[in-house]
Amino acid sequence: METVISTAALSRSFGSVKAVDQVTLTVRAGEMFGIVGPDGAGKTTLIRLLCGILLPTSGTAHVLGKDLLRQADEVKREIGYLSQRFTLYGDLTVDENIEFFAEINKVHDYRERREELLEFTRLTPFRARLSEQLSGGMKQKLALACTLVHTPRLIFLDEPTTGVDPVSRRDFWKILQSLIHQGITIIMTTPYLDEAERCTRVALMNYGSIMHVAPPAELKMLMKGTVVEIACDRVRDGFRLLRNSRPDVEVQAFGDRLNVLVQDGGRDVTAITQLLAAAGIRVISTRIVPPTLENVFISLLTHTEGAS
Repeated sequence: METVISTAALSRSFGSVKAVDQVTLTVRAGEMFGIVGPDGAGKTTLIRLLCGILLPTSGTAHVLGKDLLRQADEVKREIGYLSQRFTLYGDLTVDENIEFFAEINKVHDYRERREELLEFTRLTPFRARLSEQLSGGMKQKLALACTLVHTPRLIFLDEPTTGVDPVSRRDFWKILQSLIHQGITIIMTTPYLDEAERCTRVALMNYGSIMHVAPPAELKMLMKGTVVEIACDRVRDGFRLLRNSRPDVEVQAFGDRLNVLVQDGGRDVTAITQLLAAAGIRVISTRIVPPTLENVFISLLTHTEGAS
């Protein structure tokens, strides 16, 4: 399968801060490749390096078979980039925004392409509406249409669904799946681990470095032990109690529930529920659950930070 991105020890520093540190990465054609990590992990900087917007401090990168250092302009003509702050022009209509970005990308006969994109993103009924009057989800779909107007082979999406309502997020993902079926390669950053589960492969990133790259199912195998979900009242108190009293187990809080990673399922669960009950914390239910990417990532971060 064709390799569309290949990096070797790619790095970018801002003064003494290593925003991207020795990243070696390969992305194949047709993938939906996710990059996840906490704020400040270096995700956006990595995307900007791969788009040719920033120059690396060291290392190499090839995108679509071209050397980013020597052929950045050629690369930019074949990729699309939807940034976190993609700028639509509020005083232009949906039609006019697509026309504007077509002209920027030197797409002169854009009308047929615009019709395709409006139909594809289901924005045809709103084509005469000013973009400032669109909902958040519609703005993101319009931004994607503008990104796709020059028919790129590879698109970069930097947290495209942040701040978008759940229904619009679902619609946006349907559009992304359609793009994959059309043969477009997608590289995206996302703060939503449930979204990352839909990617073919995921890179877990922290402090500028890639910790692991694998399909979601393989990443979940990194969890050693059993995840027990405990529904209880006073979740915060329960979290603090277990963190302080049972340093041998990992505990994570999610809403009104605790996820506890134990090694000896039955015995550990009994001891933990007794400990919570003794502190006056009512346990409503316990059950074993499969690990999520969020469980895996928090666990890896905890171990990494604990070792540093």
